Amino acid sequence: MTTDETNTAPATPAVTGERADWLEALAKQRHFLRFTTQNLTDEQAGQRTTASELCLGGLVKHVTSVERGWADFMVKGASAMPDFTTLTEEDYARRADEFRMLPGETLAGVLAAYEETARATDDLVATLPDLDTVHELPKAPWFTDTHWSVRRVLMHIVAETAQHCGHADIIRESIDGAKTMG
Repeated sequence: MTTDETNTAPATPAVTGERADWLEALAKQRHFLRFTTQNLTDEQAGQRTTASELCLGGLVKHVTSVERGWADFMVKGASAMPDFTTLTEEDYARRADEFRMLPGETLAGVLAAYEETARATDDLVATLPDLDTVHELPKAPWFTDTHWSVRRVLMHIVAETAQHCGHADIIRESIDGAKTMG
C-alpha cells in the first residue's frame, strides 16, 4: 500500500436509482436558475423589471432559503419551520427581503450561498435512510395536506425551483433580452 492509498478517504458510493433521478432534476433546475444570472452586475441582479418585488438575485436568495428550510424539514419535521399562522407583519417583512438584493449583498455572494445549500441538500438526498419518511407539516394556511414524505418534499423543491426559473427567465429577458432556452 502506498502513502497515497492510506491517506485517501473511502469514496462515497455512487447515487443511483430514484435518488439519482431526484438529484438530476434538482441539478437541471438549479442550472437554469443560475444561468439567468450569467454576466450580470450586482445592480442588474437587483433590478426589478415587473410590477412584483422579484429580481434575479432575490429569486436566488428565496430559492436558497426555501431549499434550506425544506432540507431541514426532511430531517427534523415541522419543528424546523415556523408556525406560519402566527407570523407578524415584521416576520413577513423579513421574509419579503428574500426577494430583493439588500444593500451590501452581491450576486457572487448570493450564488455562493445557493451552491452551499445545494451541496448540503444533495448530500442529504444521498444519505437519508428512507425517502418514505413522513413528517407532519408546519401550520400554514396554504397547506391542505397534514403530512409530507421526504419524497414529496423533494418534488416540492424541484417544482419551486422550476417555477422560479420561469420568473427568472422573464426578468432576465426584460433586463437585456437574454433567454435561458433560446
